[in-house]
Amino acid sequence: MSFFKNRTVIGVICIVLSLLICFAVTPLFNQSISQKTEIVRVTQPIKIGEAITKDMVQTVEVGGYNLPEDVVRHTDTVIGKYASADLVPGDYIIASKIADAPATENAYLYNLTGEKQAISVSVKSFAAGLSGKLISGDIVSIVAPDYKKQGVTVIPLELQYVEVIAVTADTGYDANQQDGKSNPSSEQEQEDAEKELPATVTLLVTPEQSKILAELEADGTLHVSLVYRGSKENAAKFTKAQDSVLSELYPEKTESQESEDHSQPEAPSNTPVESGAE
Repeated sequence: MSFFKNRTVIGVICIVLSLLICFAVTPLFNQSISQKTEIVRVTQPIKIGEAITKDMVQTVEVGGYNLPEDVVRHTDTVIGKYASADLVPGDYIIASKIADAPATENAYLYNLTGEKQAISVSVKSFAAGLSGKLISGDIVSIVAPDYKKQGVTVIPLELQYVEVIAVTADTGYDANQQDGKSNPSSEQEQEDAEKELPATVTLLVTPEQSKILAELEADGTLHVSLVYRGSKENAAKFTKAQDSVLSELYPEKTESQESEDHSQPEAPSNTPVESGAE
């Protein structure tokens, strides 16, 4: 103990420790801070559910100190994925902010193949939209009162069996879907969902069907009648039957589409087609 009571010895030890810190520990610390690494940074605003493309991101070199462990370092990891949160220019992307599939909300819009389209029609009254009981996956018929000003109420042949892909309230949020956010977890959320009446119904249709629906929407007269609710397999039987009717009503359109599929699939025809069976 007398050794440590010697002030000279204590001073030497302090000097050695200070030199060790200055010339050994500090350089290592500074090196770790200044060490560079590449990360993926956002260059354009990306909305939740939006597909990430090459021009939306770039690879930049930054200091590697204190970066999240799951920060994305290669653009190949994010291109083609979907944003699971809103991103703004300058944000770096972490794994939790991207997903292989779009968010459940509006996911049905990312499944369109070009053969069919999504179109929304207004629910003019509580009764016209089946009293708010429609859900995604339902097969419905569209009833047209005073169809084409002829004084008769009909179900157009083109709209006998149509698939519902969304029911949306006037807030812009989807309700009554079969999965995802369609099933509120809390009692309060369930009460709020019940209070929100549907404002629009989004349907999966062909271009010919969409024209008729647009006309009915402009006239302000249509009702939705539920035909089937159940398995996807059985629902597909109804839509297949409807497709057969459409192919008979518009044979020239069907043949031209098949011809384009074989010759120039990337250039779909924009030739107008007269719609509607009497």
